[in-house]
Amino acid sequence: MKFPALILAAVLAGAQFSAPAAAVTREEATIQNSMVVLRELQSMPDLRIPDQLLARAEGIVILPTNVKVGLIVGARFGNGVLLVRKADHSWSNPVFVTSGGGSWGFQAGGQVADIVLVLTTKRSIEGITDGKLTLGADATVAAGPVGRTAMASTSLTFDSEVYAYSRSKGLFAGVSLEGNGIFIGRKANRRFYDGEDSAAAILAQTKAPPPPAGELIAEVGRVTSNATQTTVEAPQAATESTPAQPPDEARTYPMPDPDPGAEPR
Repeated sequence: MKFPALILAAVLAGAQFSAPAAAVTREEATIQNSMVVLRELQSMPDLRIPDQLLARAEGIVILPTNVKVGLIVGARFGNGVLLVRKADHSWSNPVFVTSGGGSWGFQAGGQVADIVLVLTTKRSIEGITDGKLTLGADATVAAGPVGRTAMASTSLTFDSEVYAYSRSKGLFAGVSLEGNGIFIGRKANRRFYDGEDSAAAILAQTKAPPPPAGELIAEVGRVTSNATQTTVEAPQAATESTPAQPPDEARTYPMPDPDPGAEPR
């Protein structure tokens, strides 16, 4: 198969997974697909995002059906949503985002993948809402830890600003996305939010968003609240034990003679 055909196959594969039904808009389909991606990732015990990471997440980006193609020069592009944790630990309305990036080197072929990014700092969120966040340049990015070992570990430091997870052919694994950019999808936001394209304004909204965004917010809240509950430290037991009662005064037998010198009875 020649390279143009590979590109076409990758694009058609993405369209197959993300094409909306007759009465569903492109933005509604993006939200629905994002919800499916998150549910499927967290339903895999050996590959899900560790609770310790979700508990400290400041934001989550979900990019369903991200397309990657390459022949010496590679490119990755896709659409998705960003949700941000509020001060009260609830989650914001979703903001539509796009992703894009390039690479250079020996490569050929095409691939469609679902990508989930966990943002651990407010600075990384501000980079996106300001217009663009370049992974690896504006924010450190690392392949997200997976597996039961990561779920049970107490030594994970999570010192990167962004952790990336990718699914291809049904399996999730860590992925390197250095050089990829995340941008605000202003056109998509305008279509979905009745003319509003400002990420800051959408994130600050308190009214309920158009459906099916509420379902996605609830799903993100469920996943992260479960993670927070499982990582809450149990109250520490008192380290000081109750002082032992002093032993009764020792007695010797036979008892001392109360009348020394008297004839024993």
